[in-house]
Amino acid sequence: MSGASAARPLASATAALAIRHAARRTFATSRSSPSSKARPSASQQLSKPLLRQAFQRSYGETAIPTPQPVVPKRRSRGVLRWLWRLTYLSAIAGTGFVGYGIYSNRNPPEQIDPDPNKKTLVVLGTGWGSVSLLKKLDTENYNVVVISPRNYFLFTPLLPSCTTGLIEHRSIMEPVRNFLRHKKAAVKFYEAEATKIDYERRVIYVNDESEIKGESHTTEVPFDMLVVGVGAENATFGIPGVREHSCFLKEVNDAQRIRQRIMDCCETATFKDQSPDEVKRLLHMVVVGGGPTGVEFAGELQDFFENDLKKWIPDIKDNFKVTLVEALPSVLPMFSKQLIDYTEKTFKEETIEVRTKTMVKNVTDKYIEAEFTDANGQKQTEKIPYGLLVWATGNALRPVVKDLMAQIPAQKDSRRGLAVNEYLVVKGTENVWAVGDCAVAGYAPTGQVAAQEGAFLARLFNQMGKTESIDLELKNLSAVQETAPNKEKRDEAFARIKDLQRRRRRVNSMGPFEYSHQGSLAYIGSEKAVADISWLTGNLASGGTLTYFFWLSAYLSMCFSTRNRILVIMDWTKAKVFGRDVSRE
Repeated sequence: MSGASAARPLASATAALAIRHAARRTFATSRSSPSSKARPSASQQLSKPLLRQAFQRSYGETAIPTPQPVVPKRRSRGVLRWLWRLTYLSAIAGTGFVGYGIYSNRNPPEQIDPDPNKKTLVVLGTGWGSVSLLKKLDTENYNVVVISPRNYFLFTPLLPSCTTGLIEHRSIMEPVRNFLRHKKAAVKFYEAEATKIDYERRVIYVNDESEIKGESHTTEVPFDMLVVGVGAENATFGIPGVREHSCFLKEVNDAQRIRQRIMDCCETATFKDQSPDEVKRLLHMVVVGGGPTGVEFAGELQDFFENDLKKWIPDIKDNFKVTLVEALPSVLPMFSKQLIDYTEKTFKEETIEVRTKTMVKNVTDKYIEAEFTDANGQKQTEKIPYGLLVWATGNALRPVVKDLMAQIPAQKDSRRGLAVNEYLVVKGTENVWAVGDCAVAGYAPTGQVAAQEGAFLARLFNQMGKTESIDLELKNLSAVQETAPNKEKRDEAFARIKDLQRRRRRVNSMGPFEYSHQGSLAYIGSEKAVADISWLTGNLASGGTLTYFFWLSAYLSMCFSTRNRILVIMDWTKAKVFGRDVSRE
């Protein structure tokens, strides 16, 4: 065997030993510490060239694949996994909470019977003020009686959506018995109209105006304390023909009537042999009033036309028109100038005509007579034909409020409603309070004001109930102290009296009513809204699509109950998927 041939097996054996030795060191180093995955050790860095040289000496210059580094798993996957678990658990907890709420609402507990020795508190109405009072009132302190011609609370901010079928009217109605039945002490409810309040006799005359008449449909209800929350009716300002020919927008029946009128106008306009002028008249929808109600209805009506009516009734697409009439220089006068301009600009883009500084003087069954000032400063009168006229401006006193004001001398100078003091007590009375649109407290007649007034009265009445119980206990302790057999008993009664007196002073320290303005919202159509929200020391003005989503969430959160919220969400979803219904009813 030659030296060259003998050296070659020796080199191969040496290379194999080197490879084996290097591999052992690499394997041992890789197991020595956990940090080796992130950064190679010195031995690993040295072993790689040795391995390469050994292979090259043994097998020549054959290409050797470079080993790929081990990529560590990202921590973000663990974070996402925990976020998913947290979301999953939150969904389960939320579902359980909602389910428990639904179950408890469906299964009210037993109530204690009214105590005839306690005062009778009568609440008139089931509007914003009255319902806010009843929700927070501790009924154990009084015998509570509620009188109203409707046995439900109506969430009025979403009422314009009911006129176009976006929301079903029952989704924004909450039966008052649903929450009165959950009060600790039983509350008596009468579905009747209060026709007269006799302040001197402390009696209310009520009349059951339902279609089903019993043996007694007119009766008297006595009271010790009275809260008047009957709201207001629509103001016509003495304009002829308004009440006979226009539609209002305050109650569920109003929304249903408007819905029927819209579809009647559309169907009649497509009837055979209608003249072009008559078609234009029938498809001209006029809204009088540039406040939030009028603006939101105009926006909802234009959406109804753009998204549904012209799709299913294409014959009307060239003649359908919405006009908003306002006597003031601008719409939404309670909003900032920036939002007013944005609203009017948006209406112009939506082809909604806005006619400001225009006053309605007369209403007939086919047109309105409006007075406006032209460019030369001259007053002109114009006849505006219409198919639908919606009157959404102004409040007027109800007859029962007018009659009560006539009985109280201190109310003779009041014109807009019952004048109240800082504790919402009707001036000239001792045991009568007023909330909402029928009261004059120096604030705008809005649902937000009425709700805060009702909550204030609930706190006031709850504290008054505590005061009466404290006074009764003080009277009993005073008798115990006088007849105590020894000094120890007298000192014990005296200490209890001092403690109760301190509690009474705290209870009586409640301040007057102060309204906290949370802001104003209005939907203006095309999935846009405007918001003027109180923010820290100023106001935050916003308008657009993002504000529309805020409007949705705000109104959804303000709905009366979980039941209302779920139903409204279902209605919105249904309209988004299937569109609004174009049937008449």
